[in-house]
Amino acid sequence: MYKIVEKRQLAPQIYLMDVEAPRVAKSAKPGQFIIVKTDEKGERIPLTICDYDTVKGTVTIVFQTLGKSTLEMADYQAGDYFTDFAGPLGEASEFISEEIEALKQQKIIFVAGGVGTAPVYPQVKWLQQQGVQVDVIIGARNKEMVILEEELKALSARVYVTTDDGSYSRKGLVTDVLKELIDNGTRYDHVIAIGPMIMMKFVAKLTKEYAIKTTISLNPIMVDGTGMCGACRVSVGDEIKFACVDGPEFDGHLVDFDEAMRRQAMYKTEEGREMLAMEKGSHTGGCCGGHN
Repeated sequence: MYKIVEKRQLAPQIYLMDVEAPRVAKSAKPGQFIIVKTDEKGERIPLTICDYDTVKGTVTIVFQTLGKSTLEMADYQAGDYFTDFAGPLGEASEFISEEIEALKQQKIIFVAGGVGTAPVYPQVKWLQQQGVQVDVIIGARNKEMVILEEELKALSARVYVTTDDGSYSRKGLVTDVLKELIDNGTRYDHVIAIGPMIMMKFVAKLTKEYAIKTTISLNPIMVDGTGMCGACRVSVGDEIKFACVDGPEFDGHLVDFDEAMRRQAMYKTEEGREMLAMEKGSHTGGCCGGHN
């Protein structure tokens, strides 16, 4: 059993929880994820890690209520327990294995959309701890939906915020801000985008025009987190990958976003889940049940 030691609401339908999970906290790295089960009969919910504290033995998760399982999670309070909290899973961010001095010579910018700001945070934090300063663009529908802005600023990151409706900071898309920064003379070596699929698609399309290395995270299409359901099967260049076991991070210029978004839409229907389970090339084991 895994105790929830803190819970707070960051925005409408978006919650943060600190969970006691010492072994996960000890092994976690930026870019990885965990799988939560609220009880023995609950669905497996894959969530990227927002933070971890090896001293306290806690792992921070952030989730948005999108369906039955996450709505049930939102009812849990500090002092309650999850039945399962498995991880860390997936591959860590690639810069973890790079030479620190080489990283310090790079100009890196993170582009975060909505709840995608949560998995951006541990990456920026890790880099800051190594003496690497980065830029961050946060995009949200409106002022209420902007999360973790102050926490990122506290890491000495240069943070730009844009909202769809212009209710906070500036009005526009994250790609508008990124293009403006590049056109005004900022030369980025690496763009890391995490957020809705459509956002990542257009970030990658823009950076390809400027020949800037781009990494994206396919955590939005993960379902069971083990590759068994095949829902996160995606074409990356000439290869077939599974976001949960081969990723979740991939070269944004090689990902077939249209295919990934079609599969994501299919998985929302029972018929679509059955079709994906029968597809040649999917991992065996069948469909993983309902969606979150």
